[in-house]
Amino acid sequence: MKRKGWRVLRPALAGVVFILIVYVLVFMPLPYIIYQPGTAEQVGPMVSIPDGDKEEKGTFMLTTVSSRYANVVYYLAAKLDKNAEVDPKPKRNEAEYNALQVSYMTGSQSSAIEAAYKKAGVPYTNEPQYIMVLGHVDGVTSKGDFQANDILASVDGKEVKTFEALSAILSAKKPGEHVDVKLMRNGKEMDQDVELVELKDAETGKIRAGLGISIGQRIDIVSADEGKAVHFAKTDIGGPSAGLMFTLEIYNQLTPGDLSKGHRIAGTGTIDADGNVGEIGGVQFKIVAANREKAEVFFVPEGNYADAEKKAKSIGTSMKLVPVKTLDDALNYLDQMKAVGE
Repeated sequence: MKRKGWRVLRPALAGVVFILIVYVLVFMPLPYIIYQPGTAEQVGPMVSIPDGDKEEKGTFMLTTVSSRYANVVYYLAAKLDKNAEVDPKPKRNEAEYNALQVSYMTGSQSSAIEAAYKKAGVPYTNEPQYIMVLGHVDGVTSKGDFQANDILASVDGKEVKTFEALSAILSAKKPGEHVDVKLMRNGKEMDQDVELVELKDAETGKIRAGLGISIGQRIDIVSADEGKAVHFAKTDIGGPSAGLMFTLEIYNQLTPGDLSKGHRIAGTGTIDADGNVGEIGGVQFKIVAANREKAEVFFVPEGNYADAEKKAKSIGTSMKLVPVKTLDDALNYLDQMKAVGE
């Protein structure tokens, strides 16, 4: 009877052990995030301008970094991958992290449009749309019910569409005072009475009253000529680092001819309305992604050049790295570049 009972229990025990092993390897989360080379994607299909010049024999490509939360399997694989890095998981939860990345991307697109319009001489206006919640301030407990992607409609009965509008209202308040907040969540309007909390300005050290949340703002760049309005296709790409490549593609469509001259041109870098190119994170991953897609030229922010060059040498790419500080630096390089076949 004992042997028979063991024969019955053994398969069940083996099943339990198997389930535990699978859970530990695949489903048990680790406090790490893994970064790896992402993609190099053509910008042309992402940008449309009704009256834009569609001539483009080559292509402009933005580059991305792939990130995933670690389990045991991913963690061990990343440790064996020379192109992967393992970092501590960010403090923000996933919803807040995604909201931040989307905000960065929409801001990057607006800056890219504005920079291209300025360069091409297209009249435009800046039209504030709304303020959205990105997350909670580290080390501060908000007294209100706020979630990532909530849209702040009004505070104390006053409409808020810009940082300045919200700041003007809160600057007259003190920590502990209450304000009426109207917000939109998933298309539904919500009202709440919120006690303001104490915030410390990181630069000045001064104490001020606040909602205890980090926020972003959406400002649309609107052309006076509808035929030159810029439209972006929906993507699952986040972050601000595609700014330069968006600007090049927009400017290419706003002007006659083909700036790419038939070449495969990748790059990265933030951009502001005046065409200044800023540094980004993860350039080493983007070099690998661009090389995999056979990019011939890679525009890299000047401050990231040393890291980009180091990675380019380690993988033995023939891709030409071009350091840039401004949009004009990139355009000047494209201007002197020979077209394919010349």
